[in-house]
Amino acid sequence: MFGEPGRNVIDWDLIETHFKDLMRVTVSVREGTISSTLLLKRLRSGSHKNATYTAFRDVGRVIRTVQLLRYLSDAPLRGRVTAATNKVEAFNGFSDWVRFGQRGTEAHNDPVEQEKDVKFTSLLANLVIFHNTLDIADVVRQLQAEGWEIDPLDLAQISPYLTEHINRFGAYSTHEIGVTPEDYDTRLDVDFSTLEDERAPAA
Repeated sequence: MFGEPGRNVIDWDLIETHFKDLMRVTVSVREGTISSTLLLKRLRSGSHKNATYTAFRDVGRVIRTVQLLRYLSDAPLRGRVTAATNKVEAFNGFSDWVRFGQRGTEAHNDPVEQEKDVKFTSLLANLVIFHNTLDIADVVRQLQAEGWEIDPLDLAQISPYLTEHINRFGAYSTHEIGVTPEDYDTRLDVDFSTLEDERAPAA
């Protein structure tokens, strides 16, 4: 917002001049008359000479500046962003652990093989997360049966990205593949409404 024009500073005059063009492109993408991929290809060709591209770049600077100012001035927002970032990083680390072959390195340049690798890794990670979640729920119900009071705030700190109980290089039995498992119990007698109150923005 501040500084010498032309040096990573928002050009408000440029945005105002090409505002109708920006809206026309936006409506075209929304209505499906042009794909976002094709649009990016067109805008990138001779981008420095393309006024629409330059105007969109400055609109992006406006959005980033607004979000940065919100982040700096809103402590609860910073907490939510940090928590979400930590969750993403934890999941990425968990996925890398699950996909132990090649240490997460894709050796193929074939896009089809790369897509299969991503999808299979995601499937396996989600299966382990689902299994961990069922185990956590069983433990919670067992503790409740023994008379323990479960605090939902404590429960919310438990991550399903648990790996200590999994032996990746162990023996894998396949004789139970055709056996239909018992229905799992989705009910958990814990009041999570307090967590919603914690996340609700202040009026």
